[in-house]
Amino acid sequence: MNLRTVLNEKSIALHLKGRTKDEIIRELLEVLVKNGSVSSFEKAYQGILERERKMSTGMKHGIALPHGKTDAVKDLAACVGVSDFPIDYESLDGKPCRIFIMLLSPPAKTGPHLQFLAEVSLLFRSAAKREALLAAENPGAVLRALSE
Repeated sequence: MNLRTVLNEKSIALHLKGRTKDEIIRELLEVLVKNGSVSSFEKAYQGILERERKMSTGMKHGIALPHGKTDAVKDLAACVGVSDFPIDYESLDGKPCRIFIMLLSPPAKTGPHLQFLAEVSLLFRSAAKREALLAAENPGAVLRALSE
């Protein structure tokens, strides 16, 4: 899967303002609502929270992948957010996160959802990619870092 088919400049948020896990989730959902990918903030929010209740989506290396299933999207919807501040996200490695990739998909479509998560997890094994995202000064730089 090519992440560029799902992400565009309108789905990138730099300098996130949230300081808590919940504030970050809400801020990223607003990005998806604004760009027309999500029809109902509340339904999408509940889908993310349902997944978070099972296990935190804070991974390793300062990355969190909040994701969920909801009928508030017709197709795979994703956005990327970068915070200037470390956020406690209950990560697997116990370290705070600064890179957030949100993914929502319809309940009946699991293939693209899993492909996207697999593609993202491969990308972020690279310290250079993580550093490029943290240093990105605009959405275009984020997209270039993700596609190189």
